[in-house]
Parts: sequence; C-alpha cells; structure tokens
Amino acid sequence: MTNNPTTEDRPTQLGDKEVQFEMRFTSTPRGARLARRLCGERLNTWGIPYGSDEHDALTLLVAELAANAVRHGRVPGRDFRLRLAAHTNAVRTEVTDTRGDQEPEPASVGTNLLGTGGRGLLLVACLATRWGWHPRTCGGPGKTVWAEYDRPRSVTVDAAFQP
Repeated sequence: MTNNPTTEDRPTQLGDKEVQFEMRFTSTPRGARLARRLCGERLNTWGIPYGSDEHDALTLLVAELAANAVRHGRVPGRDFRLRLAAHTNAVRTEVTDTRGDQEPEPASVGTNLLGTGGRGLLLVACLATRWGWHPRTCGGPGKTVWAEYDRPRSVTVDAAFQP
C-alpha cells in the first residue's frame, strides 16, 4: 500500500483549493473495506462529518466502486487504486483496477432487486451526480471507474481551516 497522509496536525477543511487522497489497496475484500473506512475518515477530516447524508452517500459510492474493483477487476497480485478529490462544489471518486477486458455495465431497470448481487452500479447511478469509466491513463491494462457527487449549495466552509 502507498499513501499520502497530511502532515498537518489540524483538520484540512475544504476551501477554494482541491484536496486529494490517493492510495493503493490489495484487490481483496479486506482491501475494499479498508478503502471505505479510510475514505470515511478522510471525508470527516475534510469537514464532511460522519453521519451526514453527504458522508454516507460518498462512503457508499467508494464502497461500491472498491467492491466492484475487487470482484470484477481483480488480477491476482495486482492492487487497485482509490483517488478521492474534494472541492467546495463536488467530490470525485476514482477507482482504478488492472483488468481491462471487463467493462462496467450499468444495471438495467429489470435488475432482480431480491437477488444477492448486481445492484452496485445502480446504487452508484442513483447516488452520484455523474459517473462513467475510461481506460487506464498510464497505458497499462485496466480501467478507471469514477463517480462525481455535487455538494449541497448550503454548505459553508470555515475560512480559518483552509489549507
């Protein structure tokens, strides 16, 4: 795993600048769970508090994209990468795996709602303002699935905590 922890002792609140978190995780259920938990911690640090609707929606987006990377994009011995970028107006989540032969397909209206799977991208489509995917940009095999969540307009940011 690699990471980019903040070096400041105080929380980094969202301001006019974009804040980012990026880390690689093992392509296992444990790696997906850790990605979700660290994302939740990072959002809270950025001023999107635990228990808020915004925090819950963003954490669920990360959970679904990470779980899909582990389930459908796993190549043994290769990690997936999570990137979280937040700005005052929106938060973007990107999950990159190393398997390029399987493209994500949105769940159709006829999805079996009582089944045990197949609703992950339906949840992503419902929670995210926009989502999509593209081939991995570094030239290697794989793809990046991304989702953007527009933040509520009523959110105010304390200027004293800007990075």
